[in-house]
Amino acid sequence: MNSSLPIYQYGTQVLRKKAEPVQPEEPQLGKFISEMWESMYLADGVGLAAPQVGKSLRFFVMDASVYADEDPSQEGIRRVIINPEILEVSEQMVSIQEGCLSIPGIHEEVLRPDWVRARYQNELFETVEETFKGLSARIFQHENDHLDGKLFTDHLSSLKKRLINGKLKDVQTGKAKTAYKIRLPK
Repeated sequence: MNSSLPIYQYGTQVLRKKAEPVQPEEPQLGKFISEMWESMYLADGVGLAAPQVGKSLRFFVMDASVYADEDPSQEGIRRVIINPEILEVSEQMVSIQEGCLSIPGIHEEVLRPDWVRARYQNELFETVEETFKGLSARIFQHENDHLDGKLFTDHLSSLKKRLINGKLKDVQTGKAKTAYKIRLPK
């Protein structure tokens, strides 16, 4: 059964809001998490934050295990991250090309810390402290940004932003092609 959710595109208000904390009594949370996983996998993503599907809630799903062939340390890193807080980040910065399901067709180099230590709750609302390294750190930081209303394009230089401005307008108007359900800004 396909219960994937539409992924909200660049320019949609919810992508720029600071998301609200998730409470254990959040209605239908288990169902929503399942729909998030399905939506992420159908879109060939490795992370998906609740604001990207229209819910201003502080949680995301991520699966770095798809990178295990090239980096065995990513094996088994498939997480539901609720109410995350970053405790510490690496001083070493790494530049890697990023993309986003809410900004299809655009990929740019983004400089971020190489590792991040975080505290979050899992889907059982158990508190977890974990250090993410390499690509899982990249995914964690990218998705965590969504919870604060930030997009990877916010990390680009003003020159880079001007260079991709036309492509961003194409995303907003539905001209960017996707193989998954989307919701355009109103």
